Parts: sequence; C-alpha cells; structure tokens
Amino acid sequence: MDEHSVFLPRAEATRLLQALKGAGFDRILGPVAREGTLLFQPVKRWEELPMGIRDVQQPGSYRLQQQEGSRCFAWANGAQALKPLTFTPREIIWRAQRSVEGHLSFESAQESPEPTAVVGVRACDLAALDLQERHFMHGRFPDPWFRKRREALFLVGVSCSHPADTCFCASTGDGPAITRGHDLGMAELDEGYLLWAGTQAGRTLLERLDLDEATASQRRAVEKETHQATVTQSRTLPGRHLKQGLYERLQAGHWADVGERCLSCGNCTAVCPTCFCHMEMDEPALNGGTSEHLRQWSSCFNAEHSFMGHFVVRSDTRLRYRQWLTHKLGSWHEQYGRSGCVGCGRCITWCPVGIDITAEAHALLQEAPDA
Repeated sequence: MDEHSVFLPRAEATRLLQALKGAGFDRILGPVAREGTLLFQPVKRWEELPMGIRDVQQPGSYRLQQQEGSRCFAWANGAQALKPLTFTPREIIWRAQRSVEGHLSFESAQESPEPTAVVGVRACDLAALDLQERHFMHGRFPDPWFRKRREALFLVGVSCSHPADTCFCASTGDGPAITRGHDLGMAELDEGYLLWAGTQAGRTLLERLDLDEATASQRRAVEKETHQATVTQSRTLPGRHLKQGLYERLQAGHWADVGERCLSCGNCTAVCPTCFCHMEMDEPALNGGTSEHLRQWSSCFNAEHSFMGHFVVRSDTRLRYRQWLTHKLGSWHEQYGRSGCVGCGRCITWCPVGIDITAEAHALLQEAPDA
C-alpha cells in the first residue's frame, strides 16, 4: 500500500474484473472454493469469489469453513500457488516424427499462452514467483516456456489479513503485506478495497477505474490489520540464512528422527511454490512413427531423482529429507541469493504426517555441531 492508493467500494468490485477484461485479459483467474480447497479458476463475476470462506490449517490438516461476513479474501492460501501457471506440472517440449523413408523430423510444442489476469495472489507467492524467475529466466539457459507464460500474466496481489496457524511469512520477510512483484496491490476492508499500482500496467488499469483516493482512516485500518496479521504468526524459522548451521550438522541425530516420520510422498515439494525439480522423458507411439518429449514435476523425495546410472545416491528417506532441507534453507543462498522458503506454510499443512519445517530446523540447530 502507498500514499496513492484508491478505494473501490465493495458494491462496485465487479468493475475491477470489467477493467481487466477491457485491458485485454479475457482469461481472469481468481480463488474459488472447490474440492475442499481454494483453487485459481476462471471467474467472470465478483460473487464467484469465496465470500465468507475461512480456512483452518494445522499440521497435516486443511479445512474450509463458511462463516458470516462479506469478505472474499479472509483466508491464508490454498494448496495451489502461482507455480502451475508458469511451470506446468506436465507438458510436451517437442515432438519427433519418422517419415515413410525413415527420416526424422522434430518440431517444438511451445504454445502461445493466453493473456491472463490472476486476482488474489498472496505476498508469499509473489516472492516465490520471483525465486522461480531467478531459476528459469535469469540463469545460463533461460527457459522460453516459463518466460512466455510469465510474461502473459497480470498479477493482482492481496495483502493477507487472516494468516493460518501454519503461516510464517513474517519470519522469512515475504509477507503478509503486498510490497513487490505485483501489477496491482489490493487490501480488503469490510466496506471495500484499497488498490495501488506496482507497475505501469497497474497504473494504466487504475486510470481506467477512475476511483477516489483512499482516506487516511482507510489506510490506517489496513495498516492495523497488516500489523495484526504479522504479530499473530506464531511459527518462525531460526534465522534467514541457515546454511552454516545446517552444514555443520549433516550427521545430526535428528535427521534419522524426521526420516522415520517422513513418508517420502513428495506432497511438500508439490505444494511448495518455489520447488522446481522436474524430470524429462520420451513417450513413443506404439506404431513407432512418432514420439513426444515431456517434462513433468519430480521431487527430491523420489528415489530416481538421485539415480546416478548404476546406484541411488540418496537411498533412504533420512538422506532425501536432509537434501531437501539443506538445499531449501542452505544452498539456495549460493544459487539465488536467498533462502528457498517464503513462509507460506503449505509443506506443513499438506504433509500427511504433519512434519513442520520450522520445528525441524529449530530441532536440528539445537544439536551440537558435528565433531
């Protein structure tokens, strides 16, 4: 939120969707309650958003509850972040075809993504998108599939006023307020929404809406709710740069303890908005005439992820969890200049046995360093 924020009355909220459509975004995604969680789905009317919905999250548990009230963003997050919109879970990279004469030809399967506006993005997920951009767009080998999808997005971030019990974005410095990565920022009050621009595209959209400035009272109300959302978060990591501490405890006994509880199911990496591990494979047609080369999400909790030709490097769950945690909280600093955790808490909520990354990190650092 900034001093130039404007106010959109709740009764006129659909004007925002109309303005997005008028700006060329025929595809607008917003949070919708479906299949027991909140998913980004196509929306045409403001009434399709989860009005009065609250989420109750605990380690290993996620529930939606319908309550009184007209707020549409009084929840923390769902299982889905922005990741599937830019880094597709499974996609065809290229196709090969063999002619009657036996010659091979190849063609790219890259598609042109439809311009898409996403309403209701959390600050933690904008921070995660920034990390994925560092990996897919700014490395030695930029990914054209990711870049095209990213450049097709217009992001409306919404400050979080109701963090879940599993959230710790304040500890990682990535929330709960919208401060970066957004085209348009938004904060919800009972009477409506404060809007502010983050990019020129966002400023252009606000000009289309032609709204009155937010009052000082409304800005103070948003600041109060943001402060409350910060101080109510009870979970924290033991620091923002844990590489040294974790690397000094690679033989700690707690790795075996968490390895006994972890199921190696990969739920944590699937819902994590920053994890990017994937595998590539070829799927030939039965007639032998065509073949597709695919990329799909993988996980460092899979045995084949560390398969080195004739042996598996990380043969048990203890070693896979250690790889995940030391990479996420340690060696990401070398690769991307910061931790790979944005404090969304999804890995805690969606872990079937409720393993808590914050608790495990604290427990590990309480042990004495390796001799």
